[in-house]
Amino acid sequence: MAAAVPSAQTPEDFVLHPHPVVSLPVTGTDKRFPVHRIYCVGRNYAAHAVEMGHDPDKEPPFFFQKNPDNLVVESDRFPYPDATTDVHHEIELVVALAKGGTDIPLDQALDTVYGYAVGLDMTRRDLQGQAKKQGRPWEVGKAFEHSAPCGPISPVAETGHLDQGEISLIVNGERRQEGDLNQLIWKVPETIAYLSGLFELAPGDLIFTGTPAGVGPVVRGDVMVGHIEGLGDLKVQVT
Repeated sequence: MAAAVPSAQTPEDFVLHPHPVVSLPVTGTDKRFPVHRIYCVGRNYAAHAVEMGHDPDKEPPFFFQKNPDNLVVESDRFPYPDATTDVHHEIELVVALAKGGTDIPLDQALDTVYGYAVGLDMTRRDLQGQAKKQGRPWEVGKAFEHSAPCGPISPVAETGHLDQGEISLIVNGERRQEGDLNQLIWKVPETIAYLSGLFELAPGDLIFTGTPAGVGPVVRGDVMVGHIEGLGDLKVQVT
């Protein structure tokens, strides 16, 4: 278990000025959701697994991480990143946890959920592809600055648990990605239960649950509008 941090600490107690807590707005309130970690599920829609060259029927879930400060919060801008010429969009349902733990039983997994949001897992596909070929981690392709635009958290009390409904992404008026949340290979409770067997989940964790088929490149000036039924839209311009 992590050591407790003395509650009386101030910025003057550190050798460097501590970074502020990254947080997301919560719909219907002026409170905010503090972000602890970001977990992402890879290839969690069958059609997307196929378009990436994999067999969805033979793979257990796998995960990678982004950093809390990769989030784009309360901004409609995604700065095109350095060191790449092939940045792809991936629209995703984001799950925000109010409780954590290890080895969470499947029938208790939804009890950990605080709410849901619309997110984008922006990917430097060329750098990710190089990492795959070399058997290296994906961070250079996934965990770069501004790589996780995310809308506000909608509490479960407002939305209920989302297990079906449209998920889509439109770029410059053209529908690029479209699916239904019921097409998730590993559903939200299954993902939480499985992930908690690998990590100790904590309040404030976010889980990006995977993207449907249709991922593709964006360029500067493109406008992306992500939609999840029951949550509304996330509009982001590539700058």
